[in-house]
Amino acid sequence: MSIISSLQQSLSTAVETLYGQHVELSKLQLQKTRAEFEGQWTLVTFPLLKISRKSPEATAEELGAYLLEHSPLVTGIQVVKGFLNLTIAPSAWLEEFNSIRLDEDFGHQRAKDDAPFVMVEYSSPNTNKPLHLGHVRNNLLGYSISKILEATGNKVFKTNIVNDRGIHICKSMLAWMRWGNGATPESTGKKGDHLIGDFYVLFDKHYKAEVAALMSQEGKTKEEAEAASPLMAEARALLRRWEEGDAEVVALWRMMNSWVYAGFDETYKRMGVSFDEIYYESETYLLGKQEVLRGLKEGKFVQDPDGSVWADFTAEGLDRKILLRSDGTSVYITQDIGTAKMRFDKYPIDKMVYVVGNEQEYHFKVLSLLLDRLGYAFGKGLVHFSYGMVELPNGKMKSREGTVVDADDLMDEMTETALQIAHEQGKAKDMSPEEAHEVARRVGLGSLKYFILKVDPKKNMIFNPEESIDFNGNTGSFIQYTYARIRSVLRRAEEQGLVIPDHLPSNLKISEKEVSLIALIAEYAEVVQEAARSFSPAVIASYVYDLVKEYNQFYHDFSILREEDGRVQSFRLALSSVVARTIASGFTLLGIEMPERM
Repeated sequence: MSIISSLQQSLSTAVETLYGQHVELSKLQLQKTRAEFEGQWTLVTFPLLKISRKSPEATAEELGAYLLEHSPLVTGIQVVKGFLNLTIAPSAWLEEFNSIRLDEDFGHQRAKDDAPFVMVEYSSPNTNKPLHLGHVRNNLLGYSISKILEATGNKVFKTNIVNDRGIHICKSMLAWMRWGNGATPESTGKKGDHLIGDFYVLFDKHYKAEVAALMSQEGKTKEEAEAASPLMAEARALLRRWEEGDAEVVALWRMMNSWVYAGFDETYKRMGVSFDEIYYESETYLLGKQEVLRGLKEGKFVQDPDGSVWADFTAEGLDRKILLRSDGTSVYITQDIGTAKMRFDKYPIDKMVYVVGNEQEYHFKVLSLLLDRLGYAFGKGLVHFSYGMVELPNGKMKSREGTVVDADDLMDEMTETALQIAHEQGKAKDMSPEEAHEVARRVGLGSLKYFILKVDPKKNMIFNPEESIDFNGNTGSFIQYTYARIRSVLRRAEEQGLVIPDHLPSNLKISEKEVSLIALIAEYAEVVQEAARSFSPAVIASYVYDLVKEYNQFYHDFSILREEDGRVQSFRLALSSVVARTIASGFTLLGIEMPERM
């Protein structure tokens, strides 16, 4: 039984003995004691005042006195107004520690047969450009949330919807047709997604020049010039031909998309994210279109004189939402309807989580209402995991203008920076070039992931590559270095023939710092639960950083390998081992690999 459970049982007995009334364990609110006070756990007495019929202070004093006399768990109390701070016996912490040591998966739950089925959608790239820094935050959040939900006992199914059709795709296709000269990834030596992205930027360059010419030569306004653009008209015509199944257009579309998919796969693998199933808008938009037409036939939607189809949500405090354009082509939300129907028809989904930026909050409000109006019970239960935008120190990124930071380039830069630092600080002198590069890859990508995931997902953030890979402070590389240091200590202990016993004696004399470390380790299971409840990898990141800081202070103040008392030495080695395991476990939930040495 954990310390919390034992405390609650003791408190329940105390309340019944002192006040003659049984109390529900849910009313025994225990929380971590604040750093400025004594003890490790604090009882909030206010929910008990109707039972005790005494002041908060008197209730706390009486309960505290009872525990001191009757519970071997409690060795000290402190009453602060209506709060009872409890100091737990070191022997209890050692027993808790022994229990945690034996549980290799401590803090993580395995999914049972009847576990909730949670589908998480993330990434959602367009096939007209490579993945960029914005996609990096999306992918890292989506993958980490999936791992956290899985660690709390859910059956998690990771999905991706690729936006592989639409006017933006046709812009890249038209640019390739006009100015590509038959370029391929093989002929140019470029990854396919980067090659197609170049043509998307090229289209925008020619389009802007065309609009500028129409404004200067024919005196048109910007809006008039954009409407009169022959290049844009040609792109729209290409989209219509694609939707009509034109063999030549579809063949070109398949060829160019295949280049992009190969590039995406390579980037995902490097980033360390994966999916259980990938959907394509080209395969779901027609189903969405059928649903819209059904809704129109049933009077749930309206058709304007120009033939466009709309959903009117003014009664719900929103506005009208277009579902089909006047030429019959689909809009983005149309395919979302089709994809949702396809998924829920195929899988027993209990919760559907969309990992999409906060600029799409309105979109998902409308999607939920649309599905509900179409008669789907799952409509109102959709979860939009909304997160803030990521920017660079010099401002926003724009794909059309080619000012984005490509994910591949960013990962290259992070790895090279980590390798450079390792050489400058002499960390790689005993490593082969292959090992040095592998460590640099783990450290570089770990720094990138941690820097992004440590921020509250709801907040906008600025990604600064230089700050992210600092070996001091709240960074992934600092945490990885501490882990590697612990692993080095454990290797040296093994080389010296030191063996840690399976069970440590509970009467061992340990310091307050060591008690604090055990107490922090014991919190890990609840931290994982909180991260799942709040959909926040930042909760895990913050916890691991606190654990590392606490351990480093311990490492600075206490001997391990030079400790003369064999029992104490064994305990400190065991403590170090569990700290390392917990760091690695937390970082696994963030998708971060650990280096065994640095």
